[in-house]
Amino acid sequence: MAGNPPLAVVLLSGGLDSMVAAGMARAEGFRLLALTVDYNQRHRIELDAARRIASVLGAERHIVLPLDLTGFGGSALTADIDVPKDGVGEGIPVTYVPARNTIFLSLALGWAEAAGARAMFIGVNALDYSGYPDCRPDFIQAFEQLAAIATKAGDEGDRFEVRAPLLHMTKADIAAEAARLGLDAGLSWSCYDPTPDGRHCGLCDSCRLRSKGFAEAGIADPTVYA
Repeated sequence: MAGNPPLAVVLLSGGLDSMVAAGMARAEGFRLLALTVDYNQRHRIELDAARRIASVLGAERHIVLPLDLTGFGGSALTADIDVPKDGVGEGIPVTYVPARNTIFLSLALGWAEAAGARAMFIGVNALDYSGYPDCRPDFIQAFEQLAAIATKAGDEGDRFEVRAPLLHMTKADIAAEAARLGLDAGLSWSCYDPTPDGRHCGLCDSCRLRSKGFAEAGIADPTVYA
């Protein structure tokens, strides 16, 4: 309907990728419902980043949903396992949180159906990433198919769309897109293992990929690394 822009639920972790995905949703004319999951992650400082970003982007609502995944463990982000600091390696790293994006998209789907939104935005990336299986195109496509058969709206022929606009972008592309959208990348948080004084460690996979992206884009990195 003219004058009534559509709603989208955006998964907003507080990281650079989720900020850019949310910014792209806003630029497309969506009204934003921002969902942040507080899963008691090691890098809880990202929750504050998510709050800042949701406010700057003008989200109509921002829910920080508590869901303590430390009860499951199985990841360096949710259990007493050291975060690797020796560079981005091969295979799936211990920072992978079991089924995280499946869980998060399921929550986004629930809110989307309840709120009447039919688009969900997630900042997954299949190029410059740590090898997580739930950041691949096949996963996004499969979740869309699931949403079509797992919901009342889907059963009635009202389809949900999972938008992953960063899927085929490099970190340099993402840094450049943040600049193009006029977003302050310094508001975002990427580090998996923050220092006690609240700085990015500079050595975890996420820090290395972030730093590499800004360098390759030729954009000043606003991040304060230890």
